[in-house]
Amino acid sequence: QVQLVESGGGSVPAGGSLKLSCAVSGHTAVSACMGWFRQVQGKEREDVAAVYTGDGDTYYADSVRGRFTISQDNGQNTVYLQMNSLKPEDTATYYCAAVLRPNERSGVNCFILLAMRRLANSLDAWGQGTLVTVSS
Repeated sequence: QVQLVESGGGSVPAGGSLKLSCAVSGHTAVSACMGWFRQVQGKEREDVAAVYTGDGDTYYADSVRGRFTISQDNGQNTVYLQMNSLKPEDTATYYCAAVLRPNERSGVNCFILLAMRRLANSLDAWGQGTLVTVSS
């Protein structure tokens, strides 16, 4: 069974940076759609970024494009989210999510697939979340 464990959250001032990590275990699939979504308590979840692990193709939400970078380290079975130029509105709990052996093979299609599966509560795996707080 696939397990995801996030780490790296914390408190930073606006304009600062954080790098989140998502450690993947129990995953032997050749490829996957991996992504990050975030949630502020009382608000809807927002999909942030996705990567197709087969070739590293990525896609981002408009709200973070140019500031966040999703990447993977296949040797370490880890997916990262580098967050730069953080804004107070980025404050949220960030979750890592996975869909294994997807038919979709691009960053944008992974982004859509992860969002759909999240809304349907049918992700293959997601983590416990890590809190990011950005102060103004």
